[in-house]
Amino acid sequence: MKKNTRTPKRVNPRPAKTAYTALRQIVQWIPVGLPDRIAREAKADIRAFTCTSHVLALLYGQITRASSLNEICDAARLHEPELNRIRGATAPKRNTFSNANRTRDPAIAEKLYWAVFAHLQGICPSFTQYSKHKGFIFRVKRDIFAIDSTTLQLTLDCIDWARHRRRKAAAKTHMRLNVGTMLPAFAVVEDAAHHDSKRADALCEGLKDGDVLLADRAYMDLRFLHGLSGRGVFFVLREKENMVFEVTGRRPHKDPRILADETVRMSRKGSAEKYPQELRRITAVVEVDGKDVEMAFVTNNFAWSPRTVAELYRARWAIETFFKELKQTLQLADFVGYNEKAVKWQVWTGLLTHLLLRFLKHVSKWGLSFSRFAGTVRSAVWMRIDLLEALRFYGTAGCPSRPVLVEKQLYFQGFERFSNVPVG
Repeated sequence: MKKNTRTPKRVNPRPAKTAYTALRQIVQWIPVGLPDRIAREAKADIRAFTCTSHVLALLYGQITRASSLNEICDAARLHEPELNRIRGATAPKRNTFSNANRTRDPAIAEKLYWAVFAHLQGICPSFTQYSKHKGFIFRVKRDIFAIDSTTLQLTLDCIDWARHRRRKAAAKTHMRLNVGTMLPAFAVVEDAAHHDSKRADALCEGLKDGDVLLADRAYMDLRFLHGLSGRGVFFVLREKENMVFEVTGRRPHKDPRILADETVRMSRKGSAEKYPQELRRITAVVEVDGKDVEMAFVTNNFAWSPRTVAELYRARWAIETFFKELKQTLQLADFVGYNEKAVKWQVWTGLLTHLLLRFLKHVSKWGLSFSRFAGTVRSAVWMRIDLLEALRFYGTAGCPSRPVLVEKQLYFQGFERFSNVPVG
């Protein structure tokens, strides 16, 4: 009898069906009753509209990038049976939802974020485990943090509390990011009227002896830096253009891309009083967008090689990538409320949504970009499928190929012409 030599048709794997929507599987990682418990502690009125329903509506708006209250309320009413099965949540009416955003203390959302952060860390320690640094700075066996802020443009209806320019309004999120885990360690959400350096002390209050801080020139406050040195915290910042100093020593170096490795001291009286100790100033030629650019870095560590200092500053770009990831995958452009509390509620629930999605990405072992991950979850939010299994099946196309360097040049790793890691 003749054997069948035909190759069997390949069947695409399908995730298992469940009784729970993908949205419920996301919300399940928030401890039961936690939002309402925090709200009761803050003495918020949750009788008509529970805090669980409030948070769930905002989470749905963030995942689906809904642009208005009506869009969230209409979707909740359309899927009300599925919504009721998620811890008894109710579909909000527009006025009820708007009133909750306008009157409830956003500190509830902030406490909820950090409580969920601690919960996820407890049930899955590897989620917040410090990963090995990539590139040249893997030799730095210390915790590395980057601080920066991002501005969120608001409508003119917010100008009474968030005036940013003459005819503009904006909110600002200050953040300290753990470079090893790519997760926030501290955050402040407020109006954009304050300069970044005004919140530097609050952002760095939790740093301990031996930690490394990376920041751009906006945080070049000598009094602040002197306080960090007194606590044993190392820092790497870009030099301010108007910094006046005297060179007290020069250190030898062999790297042709290093122009100077100097020991300096502040020469102005006021500056010398703010930072009386010596600093190390390194000037290097780095390649940015195909052009050689001269950059000067300031640090209080005299043991690192000049290349290590330059590579550490390059690692600061992790926080810029983090902010870009937030704005590309969440709804932080169109706000569903105009007053200060409503904006803060939306920002903190956006951070909470990002935290939950990052956790799902970790446990599902998703290997591709976060934007593709968020898009997959967004399309499946009301589907009754095993979400973790679906994430393992889909998104398997290869990553885009990276251009190959043809021309050999001297450069710092990460500063090459076609690098997709920008510097600024």
